[in-house]
Amino acid sequence: MSLQATIAKLMLKLPASWKIKMAGGAPLEIGGRTLDPNLQFIAHGAANQPPMSSLEPEIAQAAAIEGLGMFAAKPESDVGWDNTTVPGKDGHEIPVRIYRPDQQAPDAPVLVYYHMGGGVILNVDACHAFCSMVAKTAQCPIISVDYRLAPQHKFPAGLEDCISAYDWALKNADSLGAPAGRAAVGGDSMGGNFSAIIAQEATRRGMPAPDLQVLIYPATDLVTDFPSATTYGETYPLSTDTMQWFMQQYLPEGFDRANVLLSPAQETRLEGLPPAIIVTAGFDPLVDDGAAYAKKLEAAGVSVQFKCYDSLAHGFTAFTEVVPAARNACLEVAGMVRDAYAKL
Repeated sequence: MSLQATIAKLMLKLPASWKIKMAGGAPLEIGGRTLDPNLQFIAHGAANQPPMSSLEPEIAQAAAIEGLGMFAAKPESDVGWDNTTVPGKDGHEIPVRIYRPDQQAPDAPVLVYYHMGGGVILNVDACHAFCSMVAKTAQCPIISVDYRLAPQHKFPAGLEDCISAYDWALKNADSLGAPAGRAAVGGDSMGGNFSAIIAQEATRRGMPAPDLQVLIYPATDLVTDFPSATTYGETYPLSTDTMQWFMQQYLPEGFDRANVLLSPAQETRLEGLPPAIIVTAGFDPLVDDGAAYAKKLEAAGVSVQFKCYDSLAHGFTAFTEVVPAARNACLEVAGMVRDAYAKL
């Protein structure tokens, strides 16, 4: 652990009132919500960093891994994990990390999980602790997918990797001690985007639909101008500027953002989709996006469990080591998965 990380973690153990004094002097309130003091302190410390949109992609990718790694939690006990690969569509090997809890329920489907990062940054380490939480709580195996990133690999490379990993999970679930031919999908941010797309695309491709879709602060509509994109447009760690930069890196020039392989909320036929868990963060440009998609699914007769964690920010699944409220939220989400599995 670096000296900087050590100091930051020690300071985050100070009383909330001290952290607020060092991070602006007053609680941060936007749009009727009050940010968690720990996240306010972290955001204040990151305020002097150059915006991601000012960096070359390779530099941004390295900086994101290093920066988030400062707050990385250790995986849960009683969960083993291994790094391996699964075959991709065009013959390349897709790195994955497979989690197996010591206590695994034989009827719990394998969960294929996709990490956050706008399709441009981060890797499976970003969701390492969270995946272990879900595996332990829901007693299910998890396949965390290290899909290809843009701009080195433009759309649809990353999405195709995610679909290939889902297909592999369906065909190999029984080898992981899970029900054969079944799988669920989940992810946060861009990973939530991939999960929502696969919940639709599986049927279009003649594949079995997921048993469940777990969408954590997802991006589902890259067309609509939601109010939260302005209200929370300059929040940490995701800003509207960063979101726009992600899409510039991710998409081929001239790509239609209304395409359902990018904006699943633009799909007009949502009936019959798998049950959904949709979780949002209050301090997030995407908070309205997730809420709107939940309403669209419910209007189409899809079973939806929705919750917004008002005091948390985008990316909270990666802050479980230093933000107790984030860890509590992640444990609650893991419980939602467990309870949803019990209803299958």
